Amino acid sequence: MSVIVIGAANMDIGAVSDHPLVVRDSNPGTVTVSLGGVGRNIAHNLCLLGVPTALITVLGDDSFAGEIRRNAAAIGLDLSHSATVSHGRTSSYVFVADCDGDMVQAVNDMVIYEAMTPAFLAQRLDFINRGDLVVVDANLPQASIEWLCEHCTVPIIADPVSTVKAVKLQNVLHRLYAIKPNRLEAELLSGVEIRTETDVVTAGDRLLQKGVNSVYLSLGDKGLYAVTKGECVRVVCPKVAAVNATGCGDAMVAALTASILRGGSLRDTARFAMAAGAFAATDSSTIHPHMSVENINILMKKEDI
Repeated sequence: MSVIVIGAANMDIGAVSDHPLVVRDSNPGTVTVSLGGVGRNIAHNLCLLGVPTALITVLGDDSFAGEIRRNAAAIGLDLSHSATVSHGRTSSYVFVADCDGDMVQAVNDMVIYEAMTPAFLAQRLDFINRGDLVVVDANLPQASIEWLCEHCTVPIIADPVSTVKAVKLQNVLHRLYAIKPNRLEAELLSGVEIRTETDVVTAGDRLLQKGVNSVYLSLGDKGLYAVTKGECVRVVCPKVAAVNATGCGDAMVAALTASILRGGSLRDTARFAMAAGAFAATDSSTIHPHMSVENINILMKKEDI
């Protein structure tokens, strides 16, 4: 059983000032470079969860691409159906934060994903349809997402990525097997303002009415609400010593994908995804180096999820 992830692979560059930022000046601080991208992060977590995974993305003709390829080789992630864009720039995200950690400014260079056209996907369709599940993130062009949903014969799980990019999924909700929005993304896609628990249920039902088979609505530290036709489950967020929430959503998508792949019920899938997201938050890295089925199960048992 295998999963095909179609989406973004970035290099993230972050700079945090040691002291309050002085505008238009050079500020001493700490600069870090790390691998990122929603699709890549999901695929990385799937590899750590023991799922044979391929990532379809586009990379530039640069050193960043080399870093992504070396990491993929180290974790067993198949990039054989990804492409290099000649003279292209690998997607990158650069942010500057003040000494208190608050982001002051950021720039993202993601134009390379315009190369992931319907024709690009058509060349890989036979491979895509040989997978057991497909995960797509909304960094792809809207036309490409819509083409994929029309031609893919494999169940598709979607990550909306952000409210700006979630709109690309509006026309294909009826073709999705599962979706994992956060509260803001769920509001946009469902048209329901979420302020109460009743609103959460209404938003989930509205997404089902739009054709999604199952919804896993992330509510941050308030937990997770999952619903499919005739069944729903509410899972509380386990109490953990959280140090970084950056990779939680990607870990949750990977975990729910792994659970669905292995035949997990809605309840078991929601519990596994919630625990994976909480576990991811306990490490400063976007990808928890000790992410595993065993460690997720230990947390589930400890917190009685």
